[in-house]
Amino acid sequence: MAWNEPGNNGQRDPWNKQRQNGSKPNFEDLLKQLKARLGKFGGGSGGIFTIVLALLLAWLLLSSYTIVDARQSGVVLRFGQYARTLGPGFHFKLPRPIETVTKIGTTEIRSVNDKVSMLTSDENIIAVDFNVQYQVSDARKFLFSTRDPEDTLKQAAEAAVRSVVGANVMDNILTSPGEQPVVAMPAVAASGGATAHVPAPVPAQTRDTLQQQTREILQTTLDGYDSGLMITDVSFQNVAPPQDVKDAFDDVNSAREDKQGTENKARAYASQVVPVARGEAARISAQAQGYSAERVARATGDASRFNLILKEYRAAPEVTRRRLWLETVEDVMSNNPKVLDGSGGRNMIYLPLDRQGAGAVKDLPGVTMQGAPATDASTGKDKQP
Repeated sequence: MAWNEPGNNGQRDPWNKQRQNGSKPNFEDLLKQLKARLGKFGGGSGGIFTIVLALLLAWLLLSSYTIVDARQSGVVLRFGQYARTLGPGFHFKLPRPIETVTKIGTTEIRSVNDKVSMLTSDENIIAVDFNVQYQVSDARKFLFSTRDPEDTLKQAAEAAVRSVVGANVMDNILTSPGEQPVVAMPAVAASGGATAHVPAPVPAQTRDTLQQQTREILQTTLDGYDSGLMITDVSFQNVAPPQDVKDAFDDVNSAREDKQGTENKARAYASQVVPVARGEAARISAQAQGYSAERVARATGDASRFNLILKEYRAAPEVTRRRLWLETVEDVMSNNPKVLDGSGGRNMIYLPLDRQGAGAVKDLPGVTMQGAPATDASTGKDKQP
């Protein structure tokens, strides 16, 4: 129940004093009572000064230090002028308003997005939606080098994107990393005349390369401004031609994909056929080399044998001539069947005789078959009579 509500056993003021006849309290009396109560804490008339002094000391103590987070840097201003930069941790400083600390997050990843339309080197208009991610690398430069760091970054990023896009054709800008355009390299011939390998495709400049170029140009520009910003990533999130000509560009992209698919199939076929043809060529070449080596070795052996015979002939012409004649006759007679008739002409023999007829001749009395190879029944091998 409030102190001034009816039924409170008489109206009482805040100082636990009853008011006579419901009269309003005197303002001067209230001040006197307040002064008297405060005087008790100070032990007299100097109580207010003591309280003020205590409050002042507490304020000085609380404003003489600062704590900088591990993800921040503290910039100390002394009477509004830069004094020093504080790292993470606990630091003492002069109390306000002598020194003030502004804390800047240096590990936080910030981003700027923008969408602009620009002209390529082949005079095509293209809309680029880009995103720039950055960090504060120098808190002092971030606060004092530029008036609006984010706006400065956005303007510099747009200039960098325009510079890169304006120096490239639309095909390079529209190409994503998964569908790189290729430039064919000439085939390299091997020593045997066959193709050494199927040339690998060489990627042209793609969107990843252009984004890297944009990042480098933008970082160089910001360093020239002493902005205290470090670019961590630049990406082209959406790159598309104007809506009015989008259908035509879609047709071109479809044709490019068909072309790429056909080239891939042809390259796969070449990868399958060329190794087989190369292996066949190697086999034929090795076979020819073996035949050549055999003929050369045989001719060399015949020449050496002839030289040896010639040497023996010069030493003993008659003996060598007769030996060669005998060897020739022996070779001729050994490779041809012969029939010896010891019956005195009593048997009739039909010539020429085949191998089956030779068996019949052997059964005739007084007739012997020579020169034809006979078969030994015990061993199953041919023997020379």
